[in-house]
Amino acid sequence: MKAATAAVAMAASMAIATPAVAAPPHPFVFVHDNFQPASQAKGAGAVTYDKSLVPTSASVFIAEARVGGKGMENHGSPSGGAQHGEHSGTFVFLSLRGVAADHHFGIHVHTKPCGAKPDEAGPHYQNTKDPKQPSTNPKYANPHNEVWLDLTTNSAGKGYSKAWVKWHFRSGQARSVVIHKHATDTTSGKAGEAGARVACINVPFK
Repeated sequence: MKAATAAVAMAASMAIATPAVAAPPHPFVFVHDNFQPASQAKGAGAVTYDKSLVPTSASVFIAEARVGGKGMENHGSPSGGAQHGEHSGTFVFLSLRGVAADHHFGIHVHTKPCGAKPDEAGPHYQNTKDPKQPSTNPKYANPHNEVWLDLTTNSAGKGYSKAWVKWHFRSGQARSVVIHKHATDTTSGKAGEAGARVACINVPFK
C-alpha cells in the first residue's frame, strides 16, 4: 500500500516536472525498501554503511519513468543535449524517510549493484563517459550527463528529490543509487565528489 501511495504521488509530481507529452511516460520502475546492514547486501534491496546517517529503520522509494520510444538511447554530448527531441529522456524520483535529520546528502545513479563494501557499486553512471577515471571533470561530472538526486532532509528525517535528463540509460549499465555523506561538489578536480558512501539501493533501471 505504501508503494502504491508513493507511486500516485510520484506520477502527480511527474505531471509538473516533465515536459508535456501526448501519453504518460513509460516504462516505469518502482523500488520501495527498508535499509539492511551491509553484511546482508547479497539478498537486500537497500543497504546502509553508516547507521548514524541511514539507520536500518529508514526506508526509501525510487521511481524511474522513461519518456520516448522503447529502446531509444541517446549517446549525445556531455551537456545532455537530446538527439531524439526535447520530450525524450528519463525522470527519476527519490524519497527518504527515517534518515538523519537536517542533513544534506549527495545522491547519484551508479553503474553496478550494491555490495557489502561501498565501492562495489562502481562509479557514477555517465551518458557520455569521461575517458579519464575517476571522473572529476565538470564537463562530464555534472547533473546533465549524470543523474544527481541531492536532497536536504527536514527535522523528521524526510526528504525527496527528482531529476530529469534528456537521455536514456544504456541497458544493464545503471544498477543502483548511492547515497553520499555530503553535498555533491561541482568544482574542477572535485566535480561529482560527495564524501563517503553511506547507503546504496539496487534499482533495475530501464
